[in-house]
Amino acid sequence: MLTTAEATSAILDAMPQFPAIGTATADATGSILRQAVLAERDQPPFDRVMMDGIAVRYSDLSGGISEFPVQAMQAAGDEALALDEGRCIEIMTGASLPGNADCIVPVERISVEDNVATLEAGYSAKHRQFIHPRASDHAKGVELLSPGKRISPMDIAVIASCGLTGIEVSRLPSVRIVSTGNELVAAGEPVAPHQIRLSNGPAIQALLGQHGYADCSQDHIVDEREQLRSRIAAHLDEADVLILSGGVSMGKADYVPEVLAELGVEVVFHKISQRPGKPMWFGMGPRKQAVFALPGNPVSALVCCRQYVIPAMDKASLATASAPEFASLATDVTFKPDLTCFQPVKLVSSAAGQVLAIPVKTNTSGDFTALSGTDGYVELAREQSHFAADTAVFLHRW
Repeated sequence: MLTTAEATSAILDAMPQFPAIGTATADATGSILRQAVLAERDQPPFDRVMMDGIAVRYSDLSGGISEFPVQAMQAAGDEALALDEGRCIEIMTGASLPGNADCIVPVERISVEDNVATLEAGYSAKHRQFIHPRASDHAKGVELLSPGKRISPMDIAVIASCGLTGIEVSRLPSVRIVSTGNELVAAGEPVAPHQIRLSNGPAIQALLGQHGYADCSQDHIVDEREQLRSRIAAHLDEADVLILSGGVSMGKADYVPEVLAELGVEVVFHKISQRPGKPMWFGMGPRKQAVFALPGNPVSALVCCRQYVIPAMDKASLATASAPEFASLATDVTFKPDLTCFQPVKLVSSAAGQVLAIPVKTNTSGDFTALSGTDGYVELAREQSHFAADTAVFLHRW
């Protein structure tokens, strides 16, 4: 069996690179950026006024002038006027600074009567106060967003500010999710006492969607070799990534590895020294399709999907890898060594702001209801069997 680190490395090394495509800026949220976004202009593109009030010459203020005839009014979007000596211009927030002006006095500090603005008694101003200097946010041509970033709503504002109506992103992979097993029955269909509801497919699809991979469809195939062969072949023809759930253990009806081999899928590994999810299988199809055969137990399937499938698709999308995250165990944890343990947890914050992970017990790896309310899982190294409370451990959020 591979270790979890060896399995991760083998998967990432095997993944192909998804191509780049153009998309409208409005549709780019959640996509992986594939181009540098450069500033179209200085930001702000002019000395920007930060308060409603009057624009004056600081030399007039320092010379003792406290009453200023109003020369004009300038709103945001108006072309900048030139200020005359000894006068003021009524100014609005967001306007460009008038020529010759170098100080803004807020409206709360003045009174205006008969077109003359008078400063309140004792008011003291500073040179260039309430002025947002040109290019103080960034200069023209500066790289604002780098390739590999997952585009957020805030990034859309940046992209639009650069005048881009479209952007290069990674093409979403086509993902096919196949649940195998005679015992599975989809929601809405009659279910016999000896059968169970199909839940892995919908949960995996939702987990992938949460991470930005929405081009997914599901199928259910019974444990019959010819059906498995024909329908998996069809999915391989359509998919960049094929995810199977079930049929990879050692039972007589676990045909998936044999069927995949017949279809030209080359095995990279089978089994990882972890719990849950030890029977996981990974291979590459004849057209470089990534094939993940996850265990059928729901907790195992979801953990393996989050731990291996999603990072693999991020790598193929050229997404920048996120920094490792840690949490401190809220209680002691003891388990049988020799297998890495992925322990579901609920997160809370201590009074000191520390992220604490509260272990959530699952009643075997089939107990998917216990995962509701968890925030992710922590990784407990296989070399140890006891982890004391307050131990820092790797955290993987769902």
